[in-house]
Amino acid sequence: MYVRSLPYALIGGLVASGAWWFGGGTSSKSSTSAEKDFAAQYSSSAQQTAAQAIEATRKALVLDQGQLYTADITGDGPVTKEVDDYGRRVLEMVTPDQATTQLRRGEESFLVGRGQGVVRYDVVQLASNDPIEDDHSEKIVEIPKSAQDPSSSSNATRDWMFWGVFDGHSGWTTSAKLRQSLISHVARELNTTYTQNTSTGVLPSPDSIDQAIKRGFLTLDHSIVHASVDAVLKNASKPHAAEALAPALSGSCALLSFYDSTTKTLRVACTGDSRAVLGRRSSSDPSLWTAQALSVDQTGGSPTEAARLRAEHPNEPDVVRVGRVLGGLEPSRAFGDAAYKWSRAVQEKMKKEFFGRTPNPLIKTPPYVTAEPVVTRTAIQPEKGDFVVLATDGLWEMLTNDEVVGLVGEWLRLHPEATAGSSNSAASMGAAAPGDPNSGTDARASTWLSSWFSSQTPQKASDHLPVDTSPSSDSSQEPPQNGHQQSDGQKTPIRQSQWGIPPTTKKNQPPSSSRFTFQDENAATHLIRNALGGKDNDMLCALLTLPSPYSRRYRDDLTVQVVFFGEERQVSQGVAVADEAFSGQKVGRVVPNWGATDGGKGGSAGGNDGKDSQGVKSKL
Repeated sequence: MYVRSLPYALIGGLVASGAWWFGGGTSSKSSTSAEKDFAAQYSSSAQQTAAQAIEATRKALVLDQGQLYTADITGDGPVTKEVDDYGRRVLEMVTPDQATTQLRRGEESFLVGRGQGVVRYDVVQLASNDPIEDDHSEKIVEIPKSAQDPSSSSNATRDWMFWGVFDGHSGWTTSAKLRQSLISHVARELNTTYTQNTSTGVLPSPDSIDQAIKRGFLTLDHSIVHASVDAVLKNASKPHAAEALAPALSGSCALLSFYDSTTKTLRVACTGDSRAVLGRRSSSDPSLWTAQALSVDQTGGSPTEAARLRAEHPNEPDVVRVGRVLGGLEPSRAFGDAAYKWSRAVQEKMKKEFFGRTPNPLIKTPPYVTAEPVVTRTAIQPEKGDFVVLATDGLWEMLTNDEVVGLVGEWLRLHPEATAGSSNSAASMGAAAPGDPNSGTDARASTWLSSWFSSQTPQKASDHLPVDTSPSSDSSQEPPQNGHQQSDGQKTPIRQSQWGIPPTTKKNQPPSSSRFTFQDENAATHLIRNALGGKDNDMLCALLTLPSPYSRRYRDDLTVQVVFFGEERQVSQGVAVADEAFSGQKVGRVVPNWGATDGGKGGSAGGNDGKDSQGVKSKL
């Protein structure tokens, strides 16, 4: 998609056709005809005086035959073009400052002073759907050391840390359910696995931990899809059915990461096409970063997933059609989506007695979609400053893995102010001074990565992103063209083709200084700004001006988490809201002995119905 600038003389014709598009109709006139009408109707505008000609200039966003255009307009009156009885109008473009406000509205940044290998995580959300169908959750569960090491007599605690992003579709209710409940379901299964093994003096095997995570996913999905049907049949009330079945009728992908601070192992459980990517210092050049995918996109277009579905449903040639399950659903693994999991008899019963869709005529042997995740394990190196980016597919439609890691790597280099202060002082790490529980918050907020930086001199952005694309690196594989999947299951960003942006590869790497910008204090916000246009303010403002549902043609909901690993020399046993990431909004609160955070739309922080797992000190 090119966001083109047009001279003022053409704005009338484009507004005429664009207005019809915004109103949901179709213009029967060509752009040329519309321009003539505009010229005839407003010919008097050509008689502007010199004073009128130098009036304030603004931009309007219009659409003509599927193309977005911007145009300069003069005057201080509102840009209005009523097109139907509802009074819908052509929209005046948001300004760059308004775009920044919109980008930062959903950002959060937390400093983790618990000495467990995680120093900070940044989160941001940006809606395209109304309401947003994405959701997210972050929690820290404090556990006794003895729960992981039966030979230990220490009372010291360790952390289980969870971060999750949930990409909903056909509604927001399934992703909201995952925010409320998924981490708690997984934590209970993990607790059961650990307590069963430690009672015999043996630590659980890595595979048994992976299986516990999978059970947490599958148990929750069963309650969403099947237990809800049992509950509805026992209470034959349509209002009750509407509430109970909503998470089953919509759907959601889930990407959950679990960091065990004792083993320094990061597990990533992926159901669907959200993605996690690890950024790690290059072994050959520490100034560069390598990008390592920790999950594989699970869609009907994935050869591996398509083969699995065909093996599970033999003699059903349409089980995968045009890269979608039964020709309809793109993710091959998801929560909810009961239309792909209920039997035909259940679907017909729900439709007859309550409500629902007519069953897909291709359904023969459900379920076709599963919530079982693929779990990967990665040894984290906090001392080397690893970081992980978790995001819904809205980000990966716009940026490659290398670009995301390079953008965060360069963002880290350009923030030497984060190292101000002494890392050995109690105040600098946020330790409470006598009588002042919040003492040291600002100092600690400025030293969250003191071991990563030594320079305090402001830096300029490099011409190229600091990504190691040598043949021996994890970032060396060039992405395929035209949105096809490569061997590891990752797809080229489809929006780059749609917008006419050449992908960044080792053979064709445009200067980052011409495309990307570095102006946000929150690393997650930094990523979505550059995904939506970076230095191209016209593209950024155009994409943020489009209202729902039209915006969905050009961008998806965006949810991004960036988790920074590192070692702290002193520990505050608290979590602080990072002041510098809120553009001057000083929050500065420290939560001592903090047990959990919960993002998203609110609700129960624990999502566990008030039942904490025995043996786990859950401060949820």
